[in-house]
Amino acid sequence: MNLSTNEALDNVTSTLSNDISQAKTLRESVSIAITTYLTNIDGQDVTDVYNMVLAEVEAPLLEEVMRYTRNNQTKASQMLGLNRGTLRKKLKQYDLL
Repeated sequence: MNLSTNEALDNVTSTLSNDISQAKTLRESVSIAITTYLTNIDGQDVTDVYNMVLAEVEAPLLEEVMRYTRNNQTKASQMLGLNRGTLRKKLKQYDLL
């Protein structure tokens, strides 16, 4: 039986809340999340984990930076170190534009 990445991700959510609150850095939070995800898939075959993780991190990153800059794409692109065109492409990709 193959477990989709989304199903496995849903299983992680409840366990993750307590562990993440103990993390002191973003890196620790990501490490805890990945470890929990891998533990919860329990040997099941999953695919495309890399892209799933990027999407799960990138979308909220873009949302929060856009909120912080009050939707100013120029400021957001500078803050993120991205070309403004690349930022727009990513915002469209995640339906944030």
